Amino acid sequence: MSRNVQRLRDHDTNPCLAETDASRQCMDDNNYRKDMCASYFLKYKNCRKFWHAIMIQRRRDDVKPNMPTADERENILKSIGGTPY
Repeated sequence: MSRNVQRLRDHDTNPCLAETDASRQCMDDNNYRKDMCASYFLKYKNCRKFWHAIMIQRRRDDVKPNMPTADERENILKSIGGTPY
């Protein structure tokens, strides 16, 4: 597995791994008809927007690492009452 693929499959660096896998699975199940998977794509897009905003805020506040780890993300989601996307 290439280094880039490993980085994208890492739970600590990719907060939307579950959404990525779900949309890819939907595409596989529906013979790559994008219209059948629109809800999965929307959920992925909202996930990316949410975590990107968190990353930008952490960068402004000079918090390292910029992207929260998987455990930190879980605590953030619990504190706001579940996934907002």
